Amino acid sequence: MAEGLRERKKRQTRQYISDVATGLFIERGFDAVTVAEVAEAANVSVNTVYNYFPAKEDLFLDRSKGVVDRLSRWVRGRRDGESAAGAVLRELREEVESVSPRLGLMAGYAKFMRVVHDSPALRSRMWAIGQEVLLDLERTLREETGAAEDDPVPALMAGQISWLHSTVMAGIGQRMLAGGTPTEVSREMLVLLDEMEGLLSEKVLTYAVRGAE
Repeated sequence: MAEGLRERKKRQTRQYISDVATGLFIERGFDAVTVAEVAEAANVSVNTVYNYFPAKEDLFLDRSKGVVDRLSRWVRGRRDGESAAGAVLRELREEVESVSPRLGLMAGYAKFMRVVHDSPALRSRMWAIGQEVLLDLERTLREETGAAEDDPVPALMAGQISWLHSTVMAGIGQRMLAGGTPTEVSREMLVLLDEMEGLLSEKVLTYAVRGAE
């Protein structure tokens, strides 16, 4: 269904407010900028800001919604004969090898991570997003395998599989902050992915294989 004019204007307004806020946060730091200052700079009311962003952290981490279900989307899209962990490893490798900005492999990401690093509130929100990713993946694994609600295995597997993603994301952030280039960090992460895969047990690597009896 085509996007209506009203929906498009709302999306554009939301993006504009987020862009203005991000510029201020990068320039001055997250904790030094108030929502009122963001509203003034974007030429909107404070209420308008909160209509689009329930919390100040949402202004900076406005793309987190696409991260929360990322692993679930990869698992649901796994190929015939491919396990849940195999799908995540494959997708991560493809993203890293292509130097994808979706993983932070881009110029300017170090500035973004510096803001997060310097703000306890943003670090806390990033941790909370990681927990959402974990719970979302657990639900998906439970659905994909037909596991009972009291079966602990999907939760245990979700922890192992989400570890791959969180470790790569943390590694990219740390190395970009340290001055690495996207291409350099990409190569380092490919090596790290191989090392992490070697640490996973056969049970994890063969869990939730598509098409398996």
